[in-house]
Amino acid sequence: MNTGFLKWLVNSITKTEQNVDCCRRADVKYCHRSMSEFKYACPVCGQHMMCDSSRGGSVMECPTCFQKITAPQAPTSGDAKFILTGTKVGERPVPLVVQPTANIVPATKSFPLGLILLVIAIGAAGAGVFVFRENLFKTGWPQNPPAAMNKTAKTPAPAKPAIVAPPANDTNWMLSLDAVTIPEATVAGRIHGQDFIVERANFQNGTLTLRAGTRGPVEFGAMIHFGGAPAEALSGKTINVSTNADKAARVTFRWKEGSGTVQKKNYDDSYALRLEFGALANNRLPGKIYLCTPDAEKSYLLGTFNADARKPKPKPPKK
Repeated sequence: MNTGFLKWLVNSITKTEQNVDCCRRADVKYCHRSMSEFKYACPVCGQHMMCDSSRGGSVMECPTCFQKITAPQAPTSGDAKFILTGTKVGERPVPLVVQPTANIVPATKSFPLGLILLVIAIGAAGAGVFVFRENLFKTGWPQNPPAAMNKTAKTPAPAKPAIVAPPANDTNWMLSLDAVTIPEATVAGRIHGQDFIVERANFQNGTLTLRAGTRGPVEFGAMIHFGGAPAEALSGKTINVSTNADKAARVTFRWKEGSGTVQKKNYDDSYALRLEFGALANNRLPGKIYLCTPDAEKSYLLGTFNADARKPKPKPPKK
């Protein structure tokens, strides 16, 4: 037999064994890979190893951790991108599940629709409360809460009783000042047969006015004219007028008839009058009065007053 042929045969067998042995080495990246080889990883340490497809399922030793590893079956696709994993001897083999990475689609996170609807409902409820807040809160609580809930509420002051004129009495009509006693009560009496009580007293332009009502022209009352004398001149003075005086201050009565027409009557003499003025202070002129006129209706006034003595504002000059 040819000696050269024998050497070639021996060298071929040796190279084949070297290719098989290189699959078990750690530096497999330097070995020649045939088309029937595939790569797999050690399940213990992760070391990559090469294996011939014909040796799938055989037991090998990991060159790094020296564990006995069962090689997996060769992949059918022939794609070298997939790294298989061997199985430690004594454990059940892991089934091969291959999913192409090119077809993996990341899951998209969907925004929760329920949360959006909840936010919209809360916003609508808040807007409704804001729009109808007056009706909601107005009817929810009483306008006058009980005292237990409103501790800071002050007890209202009792209303002043209305002043009522006492019935006219003929015994108070006297044309004499000798037995006159003026009571400490609001001026009251009778004017032309009608009961009268003072609601406002004022002294302006030398005239003392005692009237019913507080505003507008005098329709029911008495006016005593002092010829333009100022309030300062009468402060603290007492005036007595008897029925036989030759001349006295003019007295005017005003009243309404049944038709509503205002009537007026002046007295310059033949009446009895006593006026006791107090001291003028803070634009107020207090006093006491007794007045009795000689009319058929027996008119008279009797009591105390506190007249407003503020001077009227001067009128602006005409342009």
